Amino acid sequence: MASSPAPDTAASMDTALGFALPARHARGRLVRLGPVLDTILAAHAYPAPIARLLAEALTVTALLGAMLKEAGGQLTLQAQTEAGIVDLLVCDYRGGELRGYVRFDADRLIEAGVMPSLFALFGKGYLAITFDQPVPGKDTLERYQGIVPLEGDSLADAVAHYFVQSEQIPSLVRVAIDDAGHVAGGLLLQHLPEGEEGRDRLHARLDHPEWEHVRLIAETVKAGELTDPDLPLDDLLWRLFHEEDEVRVLASVRLARGCRCDPDHVRSVLARFASEERAAMADDDGFIRVDCEFCSRAFPIAAAELEQP
Repeated sequence: MASSPAPDTAASMDTALGFALPARHARGRLVRLGPVLDTILAAHAYPAPIARLLAEALTVTALLGAMLKEAGGQLTLQAQTEAGIVDLLVCDYRGGELRGYVRFDADRLIEAGVMPSLFALFGKGYLAITFDQPVPGKDTLERYQGIVPLEGDSLADAVAHYFVQSEQIPSLVRVAIDDAGHVAGGLLLQHLPEGEEGRDRLHARLDHPEWEHVRLIAETVKAGELTDPDLPLDDLLWRLFHEEDEVRVLASVRLARGCRCDPDHVRSVLARFASEERAAMADDDGFIRVDCEFCSRAFPIAAAELEQP
């Protein structure tokens, strides 16, 4: 008997795959990050707990961002606190491109131990999720933002809490990180309302039998399955839900590291300032130095270059 062809490892990495379970009124996403995750983390040399936190945040951002339907839309995930070890975490997604960074207190991180909890890292923080969607026929974006307390054992738990509290959509979020292989994987599953009756959305209750059924199946997913580069995402989807009447596989999205900073962009931003303001920004050598937190690059721009002839 002929052997099966080897799995295409590259095809199962840096990909988001959407799916729907029509009979259960459920939808979801599977995500797996590999080289993209490596590229983003390599720019910062974060300590292990911070690198793991950002890997989880990027995976969640890809899960949420892949839901955007309109080209040009952007999803931003931001976690912030005033008294935590981490005072700011920001990730965003636009057109399949991911970027993110973390600002933290290195001395307090050492005191927190090897595997600090989410509460140890953030204290009483909050999670903000912002959707910027293009307005049809207009060159503008419509913004929607939801803010919830940063609660749970992980960012995945906090995002699930966001959907239940802000959107009234029962949601399950699972994220797994393979530190040794620098791979992250995630699953998002949601139960969608069919209608509304008064204030209660039909089929959007946490105890609805349809939701209980698909949630219990999704919870069987193993961390190793989410991060296995040799397990294609569509195979994982079939492994989980093959007994359903229909599993509708949606178009996949290729993911890439995307930082929008470059010298031309920096110049265009600085050119919007008045000449006097640019002069105040310049150092003694006549350069305005702009740092990009996302990619850890510095852009020294000569102030004289920005003066109009």
